[in-house]
Amino acid sequence: MKFSTTIATLLFSVAALASTPHQYRLVWQDNFNGNTYDKKSWTKIPRGGSDWDRHMADTDSLYAVRDGKLILRGAVNTNLEADTARFVTGGLYTKHKRTIKHGKVEVRAKFGSAQGAWPAIWMLPDADIQWPEGGEIDIMEHLNHDNIAYQTVHTYYTYVLKKDQNPPHGSTLPIDRDGFNTYTVEILPDSLVFSINGKTSFSYPRIETTDKGQYPFGTPYYLLVDMQIQGSWVGKADPKQLPIEMEVDRVKFYELEK
Repeated sequence: MKFSTTIATLLFSVAALASTPHQYRLVWQDNFNGNTYDKKSWTKIPRGGSDWDRHMADTDSLYAVRDGKLILRGAVNTNLEADTARFVTGGLYTKHKRTIKHGKVEVRAKFGSAQGAWPAIWMLPDADIQWPEGGEIDIMEHLNHDNIAYQTVHTYYTYVLKKDQNPPHGSTLPIDRDGFNTYTVEILPDSLVFSINGKTSFSYPRIETTDKGQYPFGTPYYLLVDMQIQGSWVGKADPKQLPIEMEVDRVKFYELEK
């Protein structure tokens, strides 16, 4: 009886702790109210060799601020003499400019749908750490014409050791595919908590393990917002369904107070 009472008390305490909302302080927001994006906070993402960044370009036509919204475009490349990439895409990140360690990141965004379109809102460590050792936080990824968005965690533990179900490293939720949705992650010392439009998608906890790299989070991370086209996951793009736009209404960084 004493043992049962003790266990019940412990379970109640854990449940009460888990249900206690965290307190945050707003430390930065961007409502895109100017004529262009704030270069003190954002940088154009350079082209790379991965699926997600192989079409990134600094072409001005891929970037705009319109009616209080950041516009990032993906299009068929019409200037092959200057650039041999078949598609060109726009993306911005806050690398070395705006970061968050423990806190909450919230992005309200809308994007068009097209075969091969792959808009993303995600985070990487601000330090120069080889992927995936430093971890990756995917706040939102959308594929093609889906009515859902993906939220995912990538680490050495999930990607290299293939332990992506202990605990589960991702989930999905329905979205308003043709409207704005708010995508959120809370970066806490003991867990990442993902949500869409205020509804929790899933939590990724720190667990006790001797395996490498299960929870590398807790260092400064920066935000990436980008319009991606084509890749091994999203599949081939249909040029007839392009160009496509991604609209970002606002970005907010909150610092964890307790």
